[in-house]
Amino acid sequence: MSKKRKMYFRMLTASLMRRRSRMVVALLAIMIGATILSGLVTIYYDVPRQMGAQFRNYGANMLFTATEGTFTQEDVDKAVSDIPEENIVGVAPYHYESVRINETVQMAAATDMAGAQKTSPFWAVTGEWPAASGEIMIGESIAETYRLQPGDVMTVAWTPDEAAAAADEEDYILDNTKEFKVTGVLETGGSEEDYVYMSLEDMAELTQKDVTLDVCELSVSATSDELTSYAEKISTDVPSISARLVKRVTQSETTVLSKLQALVLLVTIVVLALTMICVATTMTAVIAERRKEIGLRKALGASNSGIIVEFMTEGLVLGGIGGILGSVFGYFFADLVSMNVFSSAITFRPLLIPITIVASVIVTGLSCLIPIRSAVDVDPALVLKGE
Repeated sequence: MSKKRKMYFRMLTASLMRRRSRMVVALLAIMIGATILSGLVTIYYDVPRQMGAQFRNYGANMLFTATEGTFTQEDVDKAVSDIPEENIVGVAPYHYESVRINETVQMAAATDMAGAQKTSPFWAVTGEWPAASGEIMIGESIAETYRLQPGDVMTVAWTPDEAAAAADEEDYILDNTKEFKVTGVLETGGSEEDYVYMSLEDMAELTQKDVTLDVCELSVSATSDELTSYAEKISTDVPSISARLVKRVTQSETTVLSKLQALVLLVTIVVLALTMICVATTMTAVIAERRKEIGLRKALGASNSGIIVEFMTEGLVLGGIGGILGSVFGYFFADLVSMNVFSSAITFRPLLIPITIVASVIVTGLSCLIPIRSAVDVDPALVLKGE
């Protein structure tokens, strides 16, 4: 390192240390601004994932229905293959049949229980979800009607051909019956409480026929545009299925997400503006204190460019240090917000570290422009005369 550079470094260090209180204020302002910038930008880009996870608690956001009649599990598997596997939260196919419980007709829904748990996490179940053959879940209204509770055994009947029974007594076909153990009672406050729920395999055993599907619910973690593209591709690739979005979920998610991102962006801009004002005010005070020093240096032959470089370097050093500290604290700030709002950890984005540092340096540099201009305008003759 040359003597000139050593001297410049010593001057820079001495200048910062002599005015520690003001420089600490400027550094804190930059650090806080960088912390909020880094934290909010992290939240801004992580919000779609967090909001998607939260909205999945409100149920399915895509439905498969038949273009004509019914469709099969093979059709569902083919359609689901058009969606990236990592985006699929749950798939719940449904088949509906009228059954009889104590000679009273009720509606039964056969489904994949594991998939239904994922697509309908808001369902409140007293007891357990069915997990084995011969287990059934009943709605609250069914439980009240027949005074059933988890652990009870009930018989479900299904008539293969009621028309044959009515036409000729000799052709009467006895009901298929199957005993089920009630494992849970479903309470939703909606029409779901009027159904009994069993597995697709139990429904096939009860009806003694291959079970086709009436509808399939999907919970997919994706943006509204991605969901639309998936639905269009599925409807094209699988002619027997019509894929459509549950608009009350997808539109609500899009609306909330856009407003939240706009709010985060607005707060970030306001914080950066306040940081610039604080840094500019501090640097103006520093330059006002050093007017005599500046005047003396100019009288001894210091150029305006040299003075500009010195003060700008001081500001940029503060900006770099504040950016480094802010990028570290910003992650913890974002993680704290995420844990308190979404109850999940934030995704670390390494690229935000250099972006935060560069942004802090730029903001600090812009903040120093007006104060440095006043330093350049110092008249040595007037300052040294004490005016």
